[in-house]
Amino acid sequence: MQVILMEKVVNLGSLGDVVKVRDGYARNFLIPQGKAKRVTPENLAEFEKRRAELESQQAEKLSAAQEKAAKLEGMMVQITRKAGVDGRLFGSVTNFDIAEALKAQGLDVEKADIRMPQGPLKMIGDAQVQIALHSDVLVNITVSVLGEH
Repeated sequence: MQVILMEKVVNLGSLGDVVKVRDGYARNFLIPQGKAKRVTPENLAEFEKRRAELESQQAEKLSAAQEKAAKLEGMMVQITRKAGVDGRLFGSVTNFDIAEALKAQGLDVEKADIRMPQGPLKMIGDAQVQIALHSDVLVNITVSVLGEH
């Protein structure tokens, strides 16, 4: 299925690109979330009329993400969990825990934006975690996991 992208989508294209994607991806993800529309003459005409408005919205989102990134850059978050004597946690620290710790410090970050490629943290110590505020804005923060007995 061919769709018009209404915003930048990672690994797919940017605003206004006409791309061919699998039907299920378009029907179940892109179209319901407003990230794309089907390619029809009416939708193409409507997109061209709204192009400037959509580009300005994209620019506003990007600048808001960059402002938030400036606040988050280099930040350290401390999370305390029960741990054994060998430094392994009873449980783990997930993206939900990190989002809650950031919220407690007054920064609202979606848990889906927190990237943990090695999975949840299971050991005491510091770990680098990446936060994707926008498709073009990535921020690294340090998560310090402290153990309590």
